[in-house]
Amino acid sequence: METIDIYDLLSSLLYLILIIWILIQGFNLLAFSWSWSKSCQVKSHHQLPPGPKPFPIIGNLLELGHNPHKSLANLSHIHGPIMSLKLGQITTIVVSSPEIAKEILQTHDQLFSNRTVPDSLHALNHHHYGLPWIPVSPSWRNFRKICSSYMFSVKALETNKNLRYQKVQELLGYVGKMAKAGEALDIGRAGFNTSLSLLSTTFFSLDWANNSSSNHDGGDDAMAKELKDIVLNIMEAAGIPNLADYFPFLKIVDPQGIRRNMAFQFKKMMGLFDRIINQRLQLLTESSTATGLMDESHDILDNLLNYMMSEENKEHKLLDIIAIEHFLVALFSAGTDTSSLILEWSMTELLKKPEILCKAQMELDKVIGKGNQMKESDITRLPYLQAIIKEIFRLHPPAPFLIPRKAESDVKICGYLVPKNAQVIVNIWAISRDPKVWDNPNEFIPERFLESNIDVKGRHFELLPFGSGRRICPGLPLAMRMVDLMLGSLIHSFDWKLEDGIEPNSIDMEEKFGLTLQKAEPLRAMAKLRM
Repeated sequence: METIDIYDLLSSLLYLILIIWILIQGFNLLAFSWSWSKSCQVKSHHQLPPGPKPFPIIGNLLELGHNPHKSLANLSHIHGPIMSLKLGQITTIVVSSPEIAKEILQTHDQLFSNRTVPDSLHALNHHHYGLPWIPVSPSWRNFRKICSSYMFSVKALETNKNLRYQKVQELLGYVGKMAKAGEALDIGRAGFNTSLSLLSTTFFSLDWANNSSSNHDGGDDAMAKELKDIVLNIMEAAGIPNLADYFPFLKIVDPQGIRRNMAFQFKKMMGLFDRIINQRLQLLTESSTATGLMDESHDILDNLLNYMMSEENKEHKLLDIIAIEHFLVALFSAGTDTSSLILEWSMTELLKKPEILCKAQMELDKVIGKGNQMKESDITRLPYLQAIIKEIFRLHPPAPFLIPRKAESDVKICGYLVPKNAQVIVNIWAISRDPKVWDNPNEFIPERFLESNIDVKGRHFELLPFGSGRRICPGLPLAMRMVDLMLGSLIHSFDWKLEDGIEPNSIDMEEKFGLTLQKAEPLRAMAKLRM
């Protein structure tokens, strides 16, 4: 099911909004509400941050455009680094400077820890279970504990180091096969398959993307292709402007079909998990019945199910099958999407500037040696490669708005009022392109990070691809290892050029806006084994 462009519907839906208000609330109530709203605006105007004047009813919706991250960045040049907008009925505060981002994400982190949940994420009650969306609560703390203990701790990452190396070697084997055949490689899809292969093996001891050595990215990988389509649809639906978010009374009709589409995508992904979970649960139950003890855990699914069946969980009731499935949806969506899109943008920028690619290869040759394979232990000795990755996160942050926050109470920020329940957007795309923060901000210049201590771990508010504070992305340690290892291995083992004689300056750099910023036109490139 495809979502409908907001601008194709806006004029007709404005009329629909008026009709619904008249029928349900009556003309007098509408007039009263409008009068009350205007009086409140006059009363609080001097306290709210500055912003563009809203139109009646629709507010500043038309200001968003097709690329809201760029539109709001342009508005911040006019109205300042903290501004207020009225998006339909929703008061929205937009932050576009590192100093004010620090106020939101660190100084007042407790008051902005919860999310503004899009209507689309209410599909199948995902907002009650999905880790990025659930409020700070015992359930949220439990899921964060699971992440830190079983998946992203130093010990867990060290345990799975050889598995990550194996998956990258499988990627190199596939690229080598494509190079020998003289065929172009879809970089984003290859990165997605590698990330999916790693996650599915880690969680389920099953490889969903590489069932045979000859099938890393070929025509028979139906599972990987289906999952990639599902993930892209989820990210697009979660980020697309939705009238039901701006006019809450429209949630009952879901006018653009976004929530229905999201429910369809969730069901498809959960269907893939459901069979595996039920089979594993049956095995664990039989083993427990026969021996009186749970089987020793072999993968993360075993850990989750063992915890679900534990006395502690029976007492507190924090985890059940539905919660596990939603947990997996969130992790597989974010885990596969972020790594693959950063790999694709990295290769895009390197192919656009071959001199930087050459410089990176020279560093790899010097540190690792030609013909040798890169390992994770080499990453700290490759400062230029790390600078490239940081520069990609700056130019192409995976989530340009992170995930919008919600004010738990009235808060004063920089002398302005952020009212209770306001949606708060930190436009990290705007911060990353701000000429007051960065020299030549639209240029790909990895050297800017060579003499800088700025990192992506949420401590430097000029660069926040994973967020900051208590809601920082828990998968940051794994994502950084995978991106560094995949990119470094690809450019160390192969030389690259664009397919069909495309010139570097003609590479399509358009973005596809959603919860994450995908490359609108997939990157296809030709590899040649380095001698």
